[in-house]
Amino acid sequence: QVHVVESGGGLVRPGGSLTLSCAASGSILSINAMNWYRQAPGKQREWVAQITSGGNTDYADSVKGRFTISRDSAKNTGNLQMSSLEPEDTAVYYCYVDGVKVLGASTRATFTSWGQGTQVTVSS
Repeated sequence: QVHVVESGGGLVRPGGSLTLSCAASGSILSINAMNWYRQAPGKQREWVAQITSGGNTDYADSVKGRFTISRDSAKNTGNLQMSSLEPEDTAVYYCYVDGVKVLGASTRATFTSWGQGTQVTVSS
């Protein structure tokens, strides 16, 4: 069982900054990639950013240059630093991870796991 928890959401004024955190726990052997998604009211969930096990990053065009994703592979944690926030960034932000977990002494299995989400509201 892999458990993912996001934190750090809140209310911020336009132009402000916020850092979200993601922590994965459980019988994790390794995490391949850590992703952030978001879902605004009445809209579909959309991908925001990814960081791979090798440290390569990629961003949605809508956040490129404003958001920075990072991770601590040793701790199975990651952050999403958000700056120059706009009202359009208002959404529930989700952390999604995939990797390999330990099932037994010599048994491994791949896993994917979503967190429960953290609300980010950008408003004056």
